[in-house]
Amino acid sequence: MARTPVWKSITSTLEAEIGQGHYQVGEKIPTEAELAQRFGVNRHTVRRALGEMAERGILRSRRGAGVFVESPPTDYPIGRRVRFHQNIRATGRLPDKQMLRLETRPAVKAEAQALAIKTGDPVVVHEGLSLIGGAPIAHFSSLFPKTWLPGLQDSLQKVRSVTEALRLNGVDDYIRAETRISAQRATATLALHLRLREGDPVLKSVGINTTTEGRPVEFGTSWFAGERITLTVAND
Repeated sequence: MARTPVWKSITSTLEAEIGQGHYQVGEKIPTEAELAQRFGVNRHTVRRALGEMAERGILRSRRGAGVFVESPPTDYPIGRRVRFHQNIRATGRLPDKQMLRLETRPAVKAEAQALAIKTGDPVVVHEGLSLIGGAPIAHFSSLFPKTWLPGLQDSLQKVRSVTEALRLNGVDDYIRAETRISAQRATATLALHLRLREGDPVLKSVGINTTTEGRPVEFGTSWFAGERITLTVAND
């Protein structure tokens, strides 16, 4: 059986301690020498672990000052009313989105079934990255029925919030009707988007959101950086 490299074990331990609050955002972590002594390894091994965490936005090195916590794992509630910006602001952190694609195309069979429309009907495709403090935590791809939301694509060009874009098109409230979560490995493209290594764990969430009357309004898939996010079930 293949053995886990020591530097990866150090990374996992430090990430768990950051997630548990042992080190707060902006706080300096122990020096390379102190960590090397703690884990019984040389400083090169520690340096590799810290470098990998820095690449993923968890730590940040300040020349002459040390290494500081940049972005601990984030709790993300999965509930009936999921609002990305609202959820992240509640943690005291800064949410943002980066758009990768916005277009209209015909719906394939599975998409049409999820949105209760006909195969070939137009859907608005909204793809992008969800970020916290500038670090990507998820890659998302959402589909919306264009037939009864004809102005949604223009609205999404103007505002970053899906909730606000839907409100501008007459959908004042919507709820999560169905969610399926599975564990996968990051592809090369997904790893590039999320600043991970190819093969790193990601959590895939596939969900259908509806109006309060039960009409499907969004069919979305999100891939969360597994080491950067903790999905929690919210009873709202």
